[in-house]
Amino acid sequence: MSIADMTKRVTLLDPPPQDPSKAPIENVLELTPVVDLGQDVFTNTRPLWHPPGARGIYGGAAIAQSLSAAMRTVPADFAVHSMHCYFVLAGDSEIPILYHVERVRDGRSFITRTVQARQRGRPIFTTTLSFSRVGSGGAKTLSHAVPKPERSLPEDTIPGTVKALSDAGGGPFESRKAGIVNRTTANAEGKKVRRHFRARGHISEEGGFQAHLSALAYVTDSYFIGTVSRVHDIPRFSSPAELEKLLKALKNPSDLDDEDITRALKELKEEEAADLQRRIEGALNDATNEKNRKEQKEVGMIVSLDHSIYFHNPRAFRADEWMLSEMESPWAGEGRGLAIQKIWSKDGVLIATCTQEGVVRLKQDKSPLSKM
Repeated sequence: MSIADMTKRVTLLDPPPQDPSKAPIENVLELTPVVDLGQDVFTNTRPLWHPPGARGIYGGAAIAQSLSAAMRTVPADFAVHSMHCYFVLAGDSEIPILYHVERVRDGRSFITRTVQARQRGRPIFTTTLSFSRVGSGGAKTLSHAVPKPERSLPEDTIPGTVKALSDAGGGPFESRKAGIVNRTTANAEGKKVRRHFRARGHISEEGGFQAHLSALAYVTDSYFIGTVSRVHDIPRFSSPAELEKLLKALKNPSDLDDEDITRALKELKEEEAADLQRRIEGALNDATNEKNRKEQKEVGMIVSLDHSIYFHNPRAFRADEWMLSEMESPWAGEGRGLAIQKIWSKDGVLIATCTQEGVVRLKQDKSPLSKM
């Protein structure tokens, strides 16, 4: 099939029916080998999600599918321990993606791969991954880890419930807010945003530990760079009406269902109400009110630039069980921001540490000096 033909299709081949024996995230991240183009070339089997307000596809999909592609070229006794990614161009959800894997090095203890995701022959995403042989560190090793914060797991009213895959998509992950540490401090760098999340359904035994790693990689991009504006008490969307308008304009809303939309709108309204309450409590006089109006900030652009994941215990968790994420932002400036994320398993094992830098620009009274 020519590049011109590819631009007319959402996927290179017609997607097969959803596999009910697998979790929704396994279906979302399924890859198809493209043997006509090479031994290590893969494509997305199903349409990819374009989040509301985003410039392109959900970055977590490119991250997770690149990891899945690389893992197909690595022996089963090796597990990924680090992944360094760059978002080059916004991905188009209406065009197939080709994932090209390069076998950079195969050593006795470590294996290196690079993956380039391409559309229309141009790279939109690139990553370098390192895999280590299980047990290669020896019998004696140094060991320490940041403990999991004391947080109660979300209530599971109907344990084991699997939403029907035919129901308007059935989002592959569910999440619950778990509070903000130092919520009222004036220091943005001192706040920590916490959230529980897990893959819906039950990840199949056939998927192995690799399926759990891909699922984890997928969700690490969720809410991440938004931490920078969140710790400044600036909502990603200026109003529920703006978010609702963007949600209705989704190209391929297969990863988002009515429950997710309802929760997003509810959370935004709650954040606005809390922000209004803080403004009222802090309004000591008319002069203060006027100052607040002049200093009011609104997000103009949030775009991820790079994303790194360090996988600490690749076989010590299940992505379909509740995990806890803690995100913070140690720095922002020059129209960019940095976010750091730690993720623990249900049992309290630190399973990943992530970093992400992105463009975080506010709406300006004057035009910026440069554009993306």
